[in-house]
Amino acid sequence: MTANFRQYLTGWGMAEGADGDLDYFRSGLAQPQFNGVVRVRSLDAVEQSTAIARDRLAGVPWWWWVGPDSPAGTSSALAEHGGQEVTTIPVMVRPLDQAVEPVESPAGLRIEEVADHGRLSELVRTYSASMGVAPSLEPEIVRIESQRRDNADIVRLAAVLEDRVVGTTVVIAAHDVAGIFIVHVADTHRRHGIGTALTAAALRVGQDRGMRLAALAASPAGEPLYRRFAFVAVSQYRLFTFPA
Repeated sequence: MTANFRQYLTGWGMAEGADGDLDYFRSGLAQPQFNGVVRVRSLDAVEQSTAIARDRLAGVPWWWWVGPDSPAGTSSALAEHGGQEVTTIPVMVRPLDQAVEPVESPAGLRIEEVADHGRLSELVRTYSASMGVAPSLEPEIVRIESQRRDNADIVRLAAVLEDRVVGTTVVIAAHDVAGIFIVHVADTHRRHGIGTALTAAALRVGQDRGMRLAALAASPAGEPLYRRFAFVAVSQYRLFTFPA
């Protein structure tokens, strides 16, 4: 599960980074989701590791992800060296040998696999707006998405209504896990079952690709939805930032 999550996050980096015990990624985008540290393998030199991170990621906003693959005590060590906790995100999993129950979708809604540049641009525009990403960053996000080295593992899904993309999700099928990311619905179409339809479709992608588990990091708004699909919380990510 954590290997799947690391693959997703480091895929945003134009050059993946590894300095000793530190694994990080940098896209250069002015958005913290797209730059950060995914783990430090050892706390023996945590002061040096935090200094390296701050140097390598200078000039862009970034987060340090402390998850189940981080050494015990990482959060306390980061706090001692200037890290400030931003939020905690539950990690939820669901076995994929369970059937995905049919869901009722809004009339006219289609869930489509994104296979061309035009739809990819719409996908990025939709999730960027939902995430609060500046429109000026969208062309670069599209470029990075289209050039990810792991695109063979990725299925991008768009919820389409009246030929307009109104919802998104991305599935990475790797390490025996279907990692579900970027589940977003346009503000104007929320609470109509679109997120439910996207989640069901993502689970079917994982089943079709022969994955054993589905896993995701849940937002507070999304957690009740995922529990209805029998996801259970098994761990968490704690996100830290380091003021300039």
